[in-house]
Amino acid sequence: MVARRFLVVHDDSDFDLHYDTDDGFEVFQFQLYSLTSVPPHQQKIFGAEQDTPVVNDSDLVAISDKLRLVSVNDSEPEPSAADLLKSDEELARLLQAEEEALMLQQYVASENPREFDSRVRPHVSQVRMYEDATRQEAARKSVPMEELEEKALVSLAKEGNFKPSKIEQDHAFLLQLLFWFKRSFRWVNSPSCHDCGNETVGQGMAPPLPSETLYGASRVELYRCTVCSQLTRFPRYNDPMKLVETREGRCGEWANCFTFYCRAFGYESRLILDFTDHVWTECFSQFLGRWMHLDPCEGIYDKPLLYEKGWGKKLNYVIAIAKDGVYDVTKRYTRKWHEVLSRRTIITEPSLSSLLSNITKESRRGFASQLLSIIEVRDMEENKELERSLHAEDDESLSLPGRRSGNEEWRKSRLEMGSDKLSSSACPVRLCVDEHVTRIYNAFRPILYQFVGEELTKSEAVEVLRITKGILLDLSKSPYKTRRTSIDSVLDNPKFQKLLPSFDDLLGALSLEKKVNTDGRVEFCLVGDPVVTSLALPVALDALDDMIYILNKCENYGKDMFLLPFLKLNRIHSGSAIASSEELPFGIITSAFDGTRISKWEEPNGARGCWVVYRTFGNEMFELVAYELMSANDAPERDPMDCQAKQIV
Repeated sequence: MVARRFLVVHDDSDFDLHYDTDDGFEVFQFQLYSLTSVPPHQQKIFGAEQDTPVVNDSDLVAISDKLRLVSVNDSEPEPSAADLLKSDEELARLLQAEEEALMLQQYVASENPREFDSRVRPHVSQVRMYEDATRQEAARKSVPMEELEEKALVSLAKEGNFKPSKIEQDHAFLLQLLFWFKRSFRWVNSPSCHDCGNETVGQGMAPPLPSETLYGASRVELYRCTVCSQLTRFPRYNDPMKLVETREGRCGEWANCFTFYCRAFGYESRLILDFTDHVWTECFSQFLGRWMHLDPCEGIYDKPLLYEKGWGKKLNYVIAIAKDGVYDVTKRYTRKWHEVLSRRTIITEPSLSSLLSNITKESRRGFASQLLSIIEVRDMEENKELERSLHAEDDESLSLPGRRSGNEEWRKSRLEMGSDKLSSSACPVRLCVDEHVTRIYNAFRPILYQFVGEELTKSEAVEVLRITKGILLDLSKSPYKTRRTSIDSVLDNPKFQKLLPSFDDLLGALSLEKKVNTDGRVEFCLVGDPVVTSLALPVALDALDDMIYILNKCENYGKDMFLLPFLKLNRIHSGSAIASSEELPFGIITSAFDGTRISKWEEPNGARGCWVVYRTFGNEMFELVAYELMSANDAPERDPMDCQAKQIV
């Protein structure tokens, strides 16, 4: 072990850093982060005298005492001449490959657009059904709109945004619509037997019945039950309103129905047709200012490289179909355009451009000139975006999964298994919006003191906590904007009457208040921002579950009630956290600090070891009495085998 003291220069400020060389380079970076607020993945460290880079394999015993820290966000070092030459050579190689692919295409591709047109035209008619106002109204009625609105606002509140703009709310609602659809729609590998409900096996195809063609089913699959031998029909419906009713199918039905839902809620939407046999959705996000990829089958959004990088697809044509035209958006979904070009052999590029332009003109016939101007400007911006992204560098920290929808045998047959990794990326510094968790934990102290003061027995105390939990459950089930519930008269129970004031802090932490009527009935209702209550209720319910469980097991009732883990006073809150990695979109690092069991931080590569750094608000120092870790209950094989805590100063 060698103890070193470094003088670190950053942004015209000097920082003293005391470091034990046995701790390794990662801890060294975390100490720099603690001092300078520059996250590890943005740090460039140099010896101040010789400007020598300090990297993972540097000898930290021998390096200079004086260091210079540069944030790559603020001032990235200029690329060297060799790097520029290499970059130019790589770009030239790619452009040469594209030219060769285009040359080959002239010999193998057809000038006749008939085949391509026949694959696109049916979808053009399909998306026009999305514009029917009666259908849209029926679709909206099938969605729990208030529930999704609440979840959207809570998701924004967890990022510290309690007063979002309409654009921010619309974006958040769209994501919640995607997650709801993923949960509510059913994937069909093979349908269950319509007679006995058992498994079936495929028996080929059958002609559709009139009742099936009425809803656009041109194909019907037949399945025989493995138990009762009865046949079950599986019509592949194309009518989106029928799919709202059946809520089942494969990627075609999923994307068709979800794109329809997006249009029903007013989002500019496209059905995306991948000629290598997949379908998904794009919506124009006013928040992002661009088109956003959404895959309802996978529940993944804004990850256009999912198919090429995650699934391992060899893409050729990716066509966006909307009410206002048909677009070739293949470039959004690839970083290997020269390879994709070599597979585009159905039609030449000029013929494809001409065909899509003609269909688009047909679609826009009758549009007002003002609307046409808006669409044309957006088309130009999109074309620029597609060209910019074509040769953009890959984010190496981004890990995209293989296909998850469909059974394993089917995915393997399509060569779409890809990686078994979760969708993850390098974790940015995230703010923990969790002051309400601390307030809730602290609010139980007066309640427990009152239990002792009123000499409640353990069974009486448990009963009071269960009554409290019942009240909060009733509130959680009521409409979030008008939460209200009540309990019967407490006048007949003087002991409970005396307990009521001790719950004021808890109600305040939940943005609730109580009103005692003259007949003794107690009403509980909102007193502040309903989103605060939505954010806090799950925390209070989990805390009550923990207290009831621990209290039932408590052998020294009374004495042990004011000790950990029963009472968790003065919990640190409102800091920032960064981690080795995180799962997107649900397993982000702040989920480890939000006080609820339903959410979790997930490190996709945690089996190889992982880390979390928590930085207190304002760099304030605290003396820790205890810390608590909880492992999720869904995958015991991923439970941590060991844990180390270290203070970084």
